Amino acid sequence: MQNKKCKNCDKEFSITDGDIAYYNEIKVPAPTFCPDCRQQRRLVWRNERNLYKRKCSATGAEIISVYSPDKPFPVYENNYWFSPQWDALKYGRDFDFNRPFFEQFEELMNAVPQLARSAVGNQNCDYTNQCGWCKNCYLIFEADFNENCYYSNNIYDSKQTMDCLMVIKCELCYECINCENCYGLKYSQNCVNCADSWFLKNCIGCRNCFGCVNLRNKEYYFLNEKCSKDDYFQKIANTNLNTNLELETARKNFAEFCKKFPHKYMEGIQNEDSTGDYLSHTQRCLDCFDVNNSQDCKYVFNSRMMKKCYDITVFGSIKWSEYCHENHEVGYGVRNVHFSDQVWTDCYDILYSKECINGSHNLFGCVGLQHGNYAILNKKYSKEEYEKFVPKIIEHMKQTGQFGEFFPGQMAYYGYNETIAQDYFPLSKEQALAEGYKWKDSDEKEYKTQTYKIPERIKDVPDDILTQVLACVTCGKNYKIVEEELKFYHRMNLPIPVKCHDCRHKIRFNMRNKRHLYKRTCQKCGTEIETTYSPQRPEIVYCEKCYVQSTD
Repeated sequence: MQNKKCKNCDKEFSITDGDIAYYNEIKVPAPTFCPDCRQQRRLVWRNERNLYKRKCSATGAEIISVYSPDKPFPVYENNYWFSPQWDALKYGRDFDFNRPFFEQFEELMNAVPQLARSAVGNQNCDYTNQCGWCKNCYLIFEADFNENCYYSNNIYDSKQTMDCLMVIKCELCYECINCENCYGLKYSQNCVNCADSWFLKNCIGCRNCFGCVNLRNKEYYFLNEKCSKDDYFQKIANTNLNTNLELETARKNFAEFCKKFPHKYMEGIQNEDSTGDYLSHTQRCLDCFDVNNSQDCKYVFNSRMMKKCYDITVFGSIKWSEYCHENHEVGYGVRNVHFSDQVWTDCYDILYSKECINGSHNLFGCVGLQHGNYAILNKKYSKEEYEKFVPKIIEHMKQTGQFGEFFPGQMAYYGYNETIAQDYFPLSKEQALAEGYKWKDSDEKEYKTQTYKIPERIKDVPDDILTQVLACVTCGKNYKIVEEELKFYHRMNLPIPVKCHDCRHKIRFNMRNKRHLYKRTCQKCGTEIETTYSPQRPEIVYCEKCYVQSTD
């Protein structure tokens, strides 16, 4: 065990003997940043939710992109970027041993055309990002295989679902968080196989329930009490849930009600020797969050099908990825990829590269290559030349103190507040600029005063609302209602939201625990546990065994 001090924040952190063995195996030095600072540095490279209108640098067509028009590099519309009409090797250049690597790599990044959005295989999904194989979706992010879904993050295999976070195989769900295989569920969290219910938390197999916690395979329950079918529907009819104020009051009351019940120390199932939160089917995964079907990983977030990977932010996909370290957005069969950003699909043996995909291998410091191999700074070499040259570059980087570190956050394309780093590690503009990050100021054109009065109840809302400019009651930013969204509210008898989709997302995001583990004891049996519930929190927290025994 080694104790180190983070060179970024001065916080002490530990590197175990197992960590050292892993770093030696993949031939990289031990990190000098603590786990939190490493995660923050990767998150600065991820703009999920901010979209802009701009021109394609190749065709001149108006496109939607994660890059605002003021960015210094060319941006190509997705179909053009993936086409053979341009060649990233044309931007190749010699490596200069008289200059730091990161300086040369940043110049290459600013020359090679960037992909407008991370989006593949979609139909009628222009206003989406980190999105694949979806149809008729609007403002969904980090999403795959959905249809007719809106305003959601981390949504997969779902239909006609809106305003959700971390949901899988759901249909006609609204304001749900970490739910799976649910139908007609509203304002619920951590539920599986539930239907036609409101305000559930940690429920499984429940139907026609309202305001319930920790129930299993129940029907016609109201605030955890059994009702007859007639009594249940009478109670629902007497519960006012027709306006935003009524729903907000019900949400707050339910949050207080939930504090009366025990909470499981970690969300997830079938995990062995793993720590973190929202894990399933993992073995020996430590300090991991939102990870499933993975083995022998550490500091991995929002990923699946990963083996022997450390410090990964997002991806994995349905094909195993192995021996990857300090990356943002890598997956689908990649192997031995280190210190890189956006490397997908059967790639291997890649270092310090960005947006290199589709079977690329043996790359160092490359940008935008498809099916590329044996290249450095986008310049092609023979296999023998490449294998001779790369160790010299690594030695040069060690001398300048750069090898073994992810790209500096100051090199990232985005303003700090455009990225999800602002969600997990919030900074003011002054703090961000002081730390060397960029910042994106608000566009005043997006803040027009709302003159339209929204009817409180959906039954009173006319179709002309589709032409109106609305203003968020929280942040003042303008938003609009689209046709399919309005149909959804009518079908589900839900009021028109008075907050923009970003502010609604922030509420859901803050309903999940932060990605930080605390040592404490089960409040029933005294067993030591690691949990995202700090000891100062008011919730009752049980170990898994005690929690299972307490559920009904």
